[in-house]
Amino acid sequence: MKNVLGYSCLGLAALLAVSAPMFAQDEEQFPGIARPPIRVISGPRPAASGPTGYTPAQMITAYGFNLVANQGAGQTIALIEAFDDANLEADLGVFDTQFSLPDCTTANGCFTKIYATGTKPGSNKDWALEESLDVEWAHAIAPQAKIMAVEAAGQGTSQLLSAVGVAVSNGATVVSMSFGIDEFSTETTADGRFKTQHVVFVASSGDSGHGVFYPSASPYVVAVGGTTLNLDSNGVWESETAWSCKSALSCELLGGSSGGQSAYEPEPAYQNGVQSSGKRGVPDVAYDANPSTGVPIYDSGDGGWVQVGGTSMGSPQWAALFAIANSMRVADGKANLTKPQQYLYGHAETDFHDITSGSNGTCGALCTAGTGYDYVTGVGSPQANLIIPALVAEP
Repeated sequence: MKNVLGYSCLGLAALLAVSAPMFAQDEEQFPGIARPPIRVISGPRPAASGPTGYTPAQMITAYGFNLVANQGAGQTIALIEAFDDANLEADLGVFDTQFSLPDCTTANGCFTKIYATGTKPGSNKDWALEESLDVEWAHAIAPQAKIMAVEAAGQGTSQLLSAVGVAVSNGATVVSMSFGIDEFSTETTADGRFKTQHVVFVASSGDSGHGVFYPSASPYVVAVGGTTLNLDSNGVWESETAWSCKSALSCELLGGSSGGQSAYEPEPAYQNGVQSSGKRGVPDVAYDANPSTGVPIYDSGDGGWVQVGGTSMGSPQWAALFAIANSMRVADGKANLTKPQQYLYGHAETDFHDITSGSNGTCGALCTAGTGYDYVTGVGSPQANLIIPALVAEP
């Protein structure tokens, strides 16, 4: 039986037991075990026979992607995963058929699965759910981009960070990381993995309320927080609040957008105009994450259709947004983006939905969404038809 976090307690315990010893020396340098910030909708599970939640067409309309003709052609979105999902490509096919999306297969060159160590990892049902979300929704938002699933041998920090390098060496132009690790004192030495020119790195901020996780804490990564998205009867964006929670216990059990000030990363120059803590603020941006306003995924290992949320929703969809911007830049004779967060803040007042209500804890201003930048939703959620052209226009 799954709990509201989207994974079973027994499954998680077994996972920790088998994965912790595997990379002992590396884990001494980069300690920690990652978890995917994905949440299955609480309460009785909807029937697995059909999808529930916001459809790709609704999400595309809500955030303005329908007003952008480009769909990411020529770009490769890498999704960094732990363990192997043997049904990943077949499940993506079911998802694509359901929502009339273009086929994305190994045969047509759209889909690639890479084992980060060269050897097929073991399987894990809970991480497979995350993998389905990442792959299906990156493809839904940027259906002409290539999709690369890079599977680490386990969920250890060094295992996942090594998979990032594998993604880059295999041609990824945007890398999405839907996992979070407790911050560690040597994390600034790991930041070098995200300094590759003309590659964009995106990560989920977390789904357990106030607090900062790695790699979203890295100043070289676009950190994505969470919201509750409300649409009108025509599927058009109506309002958005922070994905909220109150006590530490309710935030952990029921979920809420993670964010705050990093313990180890200094304030990056691109945040100088929005905060002055001297520390890296997380997140940079936001996206729908509440499982109650979540999206359907198809995962045959979990019985079929599942409605999910978590900041895991936002990372692959923001990655798709950057793939679209890159595709348009290349068409204009420009290079792919490097560290786009240096540009996002300058467009905050015009090209984002500013999220001004909600909280992710009881720590006052640090836990409260408000006008402008905040540590719950960053500068807000995208108006893709505005922010994408703005990114294309940058040097």
